[in-house]
Amino acid sequence: MRNIKMLNCSAIILSGGQSSRFLTNKSIAMLLDKPLINHVVDRIRPLVDEVLVVVASEEQKRVLENILHNPIRIVIDEYSIRSPLVGVLTGFKYALGKYSILLPNDTPLISTKVVSLLLQLVVGLEAVIPIWPNNYIEPLQAIYETETVYEAALQAFEEKKYRLKNMIMNLTKLMYVSTTILKIFNGTLNTFLNVNTLQDIKEVENQLL
Repeated sequence: MRNIKMLNCSAIILSGGQSSRFLTNKSIAMLLDKPLINHVVDRIRPLVDEVLVVVASEEQKRVLENILHNPIRIVIDEYSIRSPLVGVLTGFKYALGKYSILLPNDTPLISTKVVSLLLQLVVGLEAVIPIWPNNYIEPLQAIYETETVYEAALQAFEEKKYRLKNMIMNLTKLMYVSTTILKIFNGTLNTFLNVNTLQDIKEVENQLL
């Protein structure tokens, strides 16, 4: 049973994945003297009513408790299967917002203008998802109606379909927003830039300086 919805919008940051290309937990990789995940939190916090971080273990929770500023809730995946869908399912279960934005822990340049637009568009829908000209979608920088998409994620999980696209296929009222339109609000589209390597850290630093 999901918690009763109390807020307008939650931010769900997924931080339970493995960081195989880093020598340390990607969430705490330093970017301009601040942990990577804190850049994501600081950008999204003004736009939402709560920030929820999903991790895979007690160890990850303890690490993040030492670096994240309050008030942020940290919840642990409830299933042992390692899949983004599990983190999503856990996040939707505990999010208190009517709507939720899903984010990875490694997009430090997330555009508040893009997120604000998606928040305006989602009213009355189950999801608003950015899409590239080649039809590649960005499910981890999208807005969802929390209650409905929790059920869609749960259905996919119970059917042992662990990809996010399986959750999305269970929705009926959704809108795809072209990145061509989003370039009006974020010209370089660096809102979608994921930090996957130490070289990426240097690239983002150059953009922030």
